[in-house]
Parts: sequence; structure tokens; C-alpha cells
Amino acid sequence: MRYGKSENTACWSRARTHMACRGLLLLIAGLAGTVPAHGTTARGSGNATPPRMVIQVNDDRMTVMIAGAPQIYLYGVIDADAPQRFETLVKSGKISPGSDVYLNSVQGDLAAGMALGRLFRAGAMTTHLGTPRHKGRAGYRGIKAAVCSGACTYAYFGGLYRWAPTGSDRISLIRHQAAGAAPNQSESGEADAYLKSMGIDLDGLALAPTPPGDSPTWLTADQMTVAGLANNGRLPLKTKSWLLPPAPFLDLQQDDRDGSHRLVLQCRPGSVTLTAYDLVGAPRARQIVAHETRSYFEVDRQEVLVEPRGAARAVDDAVVITRPYPPAELGHLLSSHSLGAWVGGRRSAFRYGATFVLYPARHAIKDFYNACWRAAPWPVKPSPKKG
Repeated sequence: MRYGKSENTACWSRARTHMACRGLLLLIAGLAGTVPAHGTTARGSGNATPPRMVIQVNDDRMTVMIAGAPQIYLYGVIDADAPQRFETLVKSGKISPGSDVYLNSVQGDLAAGMALGRLFRAGAMTTHLGTPRHKGRAGYRGIKAAVCSGACTYAYFGGLYRWAPTGSDRISLIRHQAAGAAPNQSESGEADAYLKSMGIDLDGLALAPTPPGDSPTWLTADQMTVAGLANNGRLPLKTKSWLLPPAPFLDLQQDDRDGSHRLVLQCRPGSVTLTAYDLVGAPRARQIVAHETRSYFEVDRQEVLVEPRGAARAVDDAVVITRPYPPAELGHLLSSHSLGAWVGGRRSAFRYGATFVLYPARHAIKDFYNACWRAAPWPVKPSPKKG
């Protein structure tokens, strides 16, 4: 499910064009240049320095314009000093809050991985798996698959928004991680506290039996999204309701990296209203409304309640769409997969709003439906007579 910008806007949709954007941006990064990497890996023999995590910052204008945020690549061994180097770049302003962080590491210090995760969360950063494109003798080499395991997985969990692996990228839990324990007792307590602070619960993760020892368990994208380990750009849906007469209401709130979105169903005697709030900031709200040619709601991706220009309003920092909703149609929401509200423009690429997945709010919708019926019952269409 996608939120924010139009499905028809290439490379601006993170959910459906994630891989296509990444390939384009990696090529642009190679052409436009990047901030030099911080950290080295051991080469040769003799007095070689211990391997260190490399931090590569891609914050050129083209990358930020297309992706909407700088791209930070962390790869190699997560050494004990990696969090300090990363924090120094944050404090200097070279790594911005809200950046996209791409990880590729299979070795490293567990405590350092958790420290990196805390820095990601403090900066409201988004974590992905990914590798940068490097220039070789034969030109730009193809994008290799990223692998994240051990300390890297703990760092990944620190992302406020966490994208599940795509393509050939892979992420794993070591068996002691899946069991909720680290290699020793002190690390186990610290790891458990870290996961709890990040809102990560491994208990509900359905895993196949693994051999004894610290063997990796590779996770699928579906496993990660179902268990909440990945949220693909949006936080859990929040519900708030008042179910007493004379005016029961249900408030759905969805926060994603593009902003905050609300849908409010209000029931009064003789009417039901549906109001959508897309909180984008006052200047942007006015700009969106100025380019509006129509606004509408969607139920299971099908347009309903379509109105021409002028039905959407800019109120404070939000784009607001309000419609009377047929009370007899409330029952359909109990079985609907999604409900959305959108503003469209002259061009098909101009579409702003949000779509809410209703499954997490199923019980709240049912309770609201019953409360609305008790407060203001509506006529029920008679069943067609047979014969």
C-alpha cells in the first residue's frame, strides 16, 4: 500500500518504485560524486589496520531531489568506533535527520550495531538493505546484492521506517537473536532492552526449526512485514473512537515518512460524514488546493464520492476533504481492504493523499458501525422478492 504521492509519479513513490529509484540514484551518485567515504577495510599484509565500516554519503542535489532525502551507505565490518564516526557526521550536518540509510554487513560488534540503531532512530532515519555502485576499469559495475546479519540486523531495527529486503538482498537473524538472547548473559539483557525500546517483538515471528548453534535464519519480506520487523515507510495505524450517542465518531491516523494523515467518520442523527485530513504544512496545503481539479475517496481502490474543483480546502496545515457518507454503505467498510482520500490535478501524475489499510482497524470499525446504528438507525433496503 502506498501513501503520499501519486502512483503515476516515477521514482517519487517509495513503495512501488523502490528498486527502480535505487538503480537510477546509484548511477547518478557515481556521475555526480559523493562525500568521501569514512572508514577503511584491511588490505594487503603486514601492518594492516583492522577492518572498519565504510560510511558513504550521497547528498548531491539530484539524489535529494529524486529520493527526497540523502542516501547514506554503510558497508563492511561494523567496528566498535563506527557509531562515533557516524555521530560525528550527524553533528557536523553531513548526515541529515530523515536520511535513507542502506546497510550491507555480515560481521561486526553487537554493541556497535545497537548504538548505530539508536542514532538512526534519534534522527528519524529510514533503513534499507543496499550496496553502492562503484566505478571499475570496465565502467560502472552492476549492483550487487546486499546482505545484513548479526550486528547489522540490530542496526537495521533502529530505523523509524524499515523497508523489507527486495530483489536478491537478504537479511537474517542469528539463532540466538530469534530466541531473544545474545551470546552471553550481559549482552542478552542489553539486546532485549534495545529491541523493546525500538518496538521490535521477535516472539510473533514464525520461523522454521534451525540446527543447533548460531546458524542464520534468513527472513522473507512477507515474514518481516507480518511480524512488524519492516513497516515499508509507515507506522502502525492508530485508532481513536467515541461510541456514545448522540454523535459517535471513529478517528484513524496513519503516520508515514511523507507526513500524517487522518480519516474521521462522524455519525449524527440522520447523517454520517467522512472527513480526510492530509497534514502537509500550510504552504504545501495551499499549493495542492490551488492545483486541484477534483477530489474523491476510494474504497478498495475504486473511486467514490467524486467532486469537482473547490470541494477540497486548505485549513491551517492540512488539506481537508469532507463528504456525506451513505449510512447504508457503512457495512461495506467492514469487509473492505482499504479506504483512501485523494486530490487530483489536471495531469494524472498530480495526486496527493493517502490510502489506509483497514484490516488493523477492523474491530474499531465494527464497534463504530454498531454504535452508529444505535444512535441513529437508518432504513434497511428490503430484500428482493423471489418469483
